[in-house]
Amino acid sequence: MKANRTRFLVYGLLAAFLVGFLAPEAQAGDKKRRGTAGADHLLVPVTAQTTALGNAMTAGANNMSGLEAMYSNPAGLALNPGTNAIFSRTEYVANIGVNYFGIAQRFGNNNLAITFTSWDFGDIPLTTENSPEIGSVTWTATFITAAITYARQFTDRMAAGVTFKVLNESIDDVNATGLVFDAGMTYAVGESGLRLGVSLKNFGPQVKYDGTGLVRLERLANQPANATPNALSIDGADFELPSMLNFGIAYSREVGAGALVNVYGNFRSNSFEEDQFAGGLELGFRNILFVRGGYSLQETDQNLTFFTGANFGAGLNLDLGGTNLVVDYAYRTTDFFDDVQMITASVTL
Repeated sequence: MKANRTRFLVYGLLAAFLVGFLAPEAQAGDKKRRGTAGADHLLVPVTAQTTALGNAMTAGANNMSGLEAMYSNPAGLALNPGTNAIFSRTEYVANIGVNYFGIAQRFGNNNLAITFTSWDFGDIPLTTENSPEIGSVTWTATFITAAITYARQFTDRMAAGVTFKVLNESIDDVNATGLVFDAGMTYAVGESGLRLGVSLKNFGPQVKYDGTGLVRLERLANQPANATPNALSIDGADFELPSMLNFGIAYSREVGAGALVNVYGNFRSNSFEEDQFAGGLELGFRNILFVRGGYSLQETDQNLTFFTGANFGAGLNLDLGGTNLVVDYAYRTTDFFDDVQMITASVTL
């Protein structure tokens, strides 16, 4: 019975790959919907190894931290061997900072993780309809995402996971809160070094803004000029989340004494943007030093994003007497802004 269940899951995973790659209607969202989703910050990778490899990590890799791998696919958390903690800092465009923190624990074949992402936009000069000139008064925006992830290793080859996220966007005195769901599977093809992965990301109900910032004091048309203004609330429009479907493949091979090559590929079907293809190459030396490069490509028009597509990075994997410390750096090139840089530190006990 267990073998039959495993075969069923494997066939389901492979069928998903075939549907995603061979059915054109499954690959691209309606052009009229492009750019209409909200919460696009959910699309930005927040860890260095994932970014350096072109965000092509849906299949994961055996040398990855579980907290690193789960960003692309919740099933990647199953790679966590014990207790794992991670912190990442991103210097994003326009002097925006992104902080990411997470902690995970393994319980037999099960893994549980809690993560937290916060965007720092700094102080923004306050302007209004009545006071459009820039003065000394400032405000700030806050984007926060808290998540809990569960992953299970069903066999030595197959794992699956789910993530439940709560996002909050606050812009001065207007805010929005939403629930987000991710799910995914990974499969290792025996001892061949080949891994497959599929993930659904950013699914959930529609979200809308509300708050005191949408309240206006107005007199109705039939009221006298000296009447007390009425508090009228503007009903914000609902917006959808930037859902996507990912199919990934990874291959690892030793090429010499202490040398390792990892190759990654990914197809991303976006509901509200152009579909994307991505690939990455990672070279490891004695499981200590890693150098990485990746490229992501829009399906038809790369000019729809301000990222050029090129990504680079490096990492150190240090064994400190039973404690594993990983420090990674990534560099993401852009066309119109300062290039994006990030550094990630991960500790596994």
